[in-house]
Amino acid sequence: MKTQQPANPRAQAVLSLIGHTPLTPLRFAPEGVMILAKCEFLNPSGSVKDRLAKGVLLDAERRGLLRPDSIILECSSGNTGIAMAMVGAAMGYRVTILMSSSASVERRKLIRQLGADLILFDSAGRYQTGIEISREMAAKDSRYFLPRQFENPLNVEDHEQTTGQEILAQAGGPITAFVHGFGTGGTLAGCGKAIKKRWPQARIHAMEPAEQALLAGECPCCHFIEGVADGFIPPLLRDAPIDGHIEVTSADALAMTRRLHHEFGLLVGTSSGANIVAALRLAGELGPDGTVVTLLCDRAERYFSTALFDLVGGERTAERAASQTQGSGGQFFSSLGKP
Repeated sequence: MKTQQPANPRAQAVLSLIGHTPLTPLRFAPEGVMILAKCEFLNPSGSVKDRLAKGVLLDAERRGLLRPDSIILECSSGNTGIAMAMVGAAMGYRVTILMSSSASVERRKLIRQLGADLILFDSAGRYQTGIEISREMAAKDSRYFLPRQFENPLNVEDHEQTTGQEILAQAGGPITAFVHGFGTGGTLAGCGKAIKKRWPQARIHAMEPAEQALLAGECPCCHFIEGVADGFIPPLLRDAPIDGHIEVTSADALAMTRRLHHEFGLLVGTSSGANIVAALRLAGELGPDGTVVTLLCDRAERYFSTALFDLVGGERTAERAASQTQGSGGQFFSSLGKP
């Protein structure tokens, strides 16, 4: 991916803050292990999705796909919408975000606060509904530019060339395993490719909500880990160098996220807690000589109205959801469409 300066000079104030986040060691004394966590919640809008917004919109501007009257239109569960609203505002473009009505109210407020228009839709558990709406809107109005986060190869390329390279440099030695959840699949695929090229023996694992373990061939169900497993296997994940997957229950993800708050002082979101649960399992299997890397994806402020901040009800709700898991087991690679 080529880098460039934005056409609007004021955008550089925000764009220069994206990326180059620290890789910090987290020592878990009771488990007797240490993992490396990349602090993507320190990006300016508060999530890893700032990288996607910067990369895709700068590329679109360079290729002339964004004009003065263009409107950036994207379907998002929240973080990408916030990132697109932030970068779009800085670059001087109008932004419209399609988001499921089930997304947290904080995410809606952040998107609107950044000046973007927000259209809520009833997904009925089917994220593709929003994608289809965005395509219909773009077909009727040529002003709309679709970043297409779920299928845009720049999503993977950017993470391979930036996030992945940062991890390799910051780890300072061999990486034994990398684990991360997936929404679009771009972060998992891009970082996985970068790490595999440098350390071919490294194990790349996908974290999935146990209530919706799509890579295990299960059917979509309810879970409380926002921003991951949106009800389908995204196209960008099909070429990812994945060695396996780890299922994490919503209850475990919520408990670990609160532990990160209380014991480490890291105010991160639920997907970060889920990533840590999966990373700890891997670290326990690999022993003291293993180096396991994961990401802390976003900040906690967009979860105030969710089960994460309901210390009693949230745990009960997550446990109830876990007990209602549906679906049958399947083969990992056959679910991906691989031989």
